[in-house]
Amino acid sequence: MTLRQSLLATALIAAVAMPVAGRAQPVSGLYVGAGAGLNNWLDNRNRGIHVHDNDIGVAAVASIGWGFGNGVRAEVEGNYRNQEIKRLSFNDVAAGRSGYVNRYGAMANLMFDFDLSSFGIAPNRFIPYFGAGAGYAWTEYSRASFATGGSRYLIDDTGGSFAWQAILGGAIGVAPGLALTVEYRYFDAMQPDLQVARTAGPGAPGVPSKYRPEGENHSLLFGLRYAFNQPAPPPPVVEAPVAPAQPEIARTYLVFFDWDRADLTDRARQIISEAAGAARRVSSTKIEVAGHADRSGTPQYNQRLSERRAQAVAAELVRQGISRNEIGITAYGESRPLVPTADGVREPQNRRVEIVLR
Repeated sequence: MTLRQSLLATALIAAVAMPVAGRAQPVSGLYVGAGAGLNNWLDNRNRGIHVHDNDIGVAAVASIGWGFGNGVRAEVEGNYRNQEIKRLSFNDVAAGRSGYVNRYGAMANLMFDFDLSSFGIAPNRFIPYFGAGAGYAWTEYSRASFATGGSRYLIDDTGGSFAWQAILGGAIGVAPGLALTVEYRYFDAMQPDLQVARTAGPGAPGVPSKYRPEGENHSLLFGLRYAFNQPAPPPPVVEAPVAPAQPEIARTYLVFFDWDRADLTDRARQIISEAAGAARRVSSTKIEVAGHADRSGTPQYNQRLSERRAQAVAAELVRQGISRNEIGITAYGESRPLVPTADGVREPQNRRVEIVLR
């Protein structure tokens, strides 16, 4: 396995192995990020000069961006990469072994966050993402010297060129608005012209006056991202009292859920048990179970969430002795709120399942 394959495999394994816990919210609004890690700059060969710089170097990035709340993010980024030159050769003859390569870049990136809710992973748990960017990079060769034909030459120059990159990463929340990130980045820049200066000797035949290094890099970065306007923690759940349809036996029951959850609390199981007992006493022939969600997520995600809630209540009714054939299940998502709210608002009374005895 090559070094760049190892970097990519490490990034993918780290992204998958991140614990699915925490509060990595879908980004909406202003955010900042920073990261640092390992960099691999491939060997460069041009006009007979071969620079062997494939030792592991360092890389760092800092960004500021805006999340649009639908998985799309746009950001600007500054980056830095450093590599020590392992050795130099001219026409495949070892000729030097000193110097450094530095690269500074300014990029504009477009990112996309994946919604894993269809796989049972809520978007506040783990968010993989990918993106691409374009910009400008300055490549600096420092003290890169070599000797050939009785003469000595030095590459100590900086040149700029167009650059682009591809990004694959994942985020896991550690606090409200704060997430750990791990990324693999492929970075490439067009070849700048760097001056090859003769510093001693009469001059050797065939040595060019310009060197044009390749710009291909592979980086593995670990970092932090902070979003400034993440939703506040949800308020304590207040369960509405059961409103009886008849003086002695309630005919409608409300089961409430925590934010972004479909599992039953102890209070929810108690209400379902009361509904099951009432259904047996009145010989109910049909039990309607309708799931609902508040408007804090996307309509598609809320539709699936309300269905999972309704299925959880129906399963508990069956466990309480109700025949599955007597239960009808519907899911309304965020379309029928008990308390009307604006989009994105967390409302405890809208996170519910209604049990109606017919």
